[in-house]
Amino acid sequence: MKILVLGPGGREHAIVRALLADPFVAEVHAAPGNAGISQDVTAHQLDAGDPAAVTELARGLGVHLVVIGPEAPLVAGVADALLEAGIPVFGPTRAAAQLEESKAFAKQIMAAADVPTAMARVATTEEQADEALSTFGAPYVVKDDGLAAGKGVVVTDDPDEARAHAAACFRAGSAVVIEEYLDGPEVSLFVLSDGRTVVPLAPAQDFKRIRDGDQGPNTGGMGAYSPLDWVPTSLVSDVVTRVAQPVIDEMAHRGTPFAGVLYIGLALTSRGVRVIEFNVRFGDPETQAVLARLTTPLGGVLLAAARGTLEDLDPLNWSPKTAVAVVLASENYPDAPVTGRRIRGLKKAGAVEGARVLHAGTALHDGQMVSAGGRVLTVVGLGASLEDARATAYEALSCISLEGAQFRTDIALKAARHEVGAALAGGPYGTTP
Repeated sequence: MKILVLGPGGREHAIVRALLADPFVAEVHAAPGNAGISQDVTAHQLDAGDPAAVTELARGLGVHLVVIGPEAPLVAGVADALLEAGIPVFGPTRAAAQLEESKAFAKQIMAAADVPTAMARVATTEEQADEALSTFGAPYVVKDDGLAAGKGVVVTDDPDEARAHAAACFRAGSAVVIEEYLDGPEVSLFVLSDGRTVVPLAPAQDFKRIRDGDQGPNTGGMGAYSPLDWVPTSLVSDVVTRVAQPVIDEMAHRGTPFAGVLYIGLALTSRGVRVIEFNVRFGDPETQAVLARLTTPLGGVLLAAARGTLEDLDPLNWSPKTAVAVVLASENYPDAPVTGRRIRGLKKAGAVEGARVLHAGTALHDGQMVSAGGRVLTVVGLGASLEDARATAYEALSCISLEGAQFRTDIALKAARHEVGAALAGGPYGTTP
């Protein structure tokens, strides 16, 4: 099997590495990739959001499957163009990608499918935003209705900050979704779908804030770990039954079947599980942690989703090990990242037993590896326990040198100290009211 992976980030590097480990995959290509991906496979420099260019490349390479990583090509209709050309694609059509493109649309789908989620209001003016903020009260949750690369959400106790974020979205031509705040720990769950059948992956937990202790602004994600030994054993099946399958059924009912991966962001609240958001692609950096543990060959799984044959798939197999992923980001990320600085120590980090280094914002300049984006690398550690996996990830990370680099030192620390599960003791999924 020959596969083309679209996208430039750490998520795509994780997918490429997993496909290279698949004995049934003979060849992997990437577009546009990054400096790390291009060291592993052939990378083609084109705009992954250009449907015609992607279709031409896929046809010229004779690939059997195209895997779309980021959200922008999906919203641009790249999957539609590939399907029209008769090329199997892992990723939803433009119509189905509205689940991420518009948070208001996602709320409509959840309402129709009777999915438990936060109460919300859509605002298009500052007056409407003020009314919604007053209705729900603090902490205030204000979301850009459109795509924002994981950084369009503000959660704050400061009403002025909430209003300012809403006003910035309005100036950019976007509506906002203002929600009630959901208490309890958060969980990320990926589910694969072929339009009818749903297959869940292992849950993970990610860390959005830039600094330790969940301080500072939201980012695209600064780390993640999997599995989660503190969640109820019934959680995954509950989410499939109450959330994933009803949403997939509703999308099919509307004539826009969803084939690809649905990211479900969850809060385990004192009132039960609630959906925070949907994404229509693998999340970054959860993908790096989750795929590090998947032992079932990935290529056949993704092809089954693209071909509509997930129901024939054997149960997925997982390593008993724990994976911890830590993101190394550029100075001044997430505002205006400083790029072009040399990265040293990558070979030494990659030589740490149980560690893998995945590239995101990297480039080669005069033969030297340099930073080229906000999130530069993800270092993944595998270990027999959460403590071992953390130690491996941070040992490898300590080998890497990048001027002004930022990373969190507390990824999965509370879980390792058994402080997360304690919050679930008093209720169905959260603290006692």
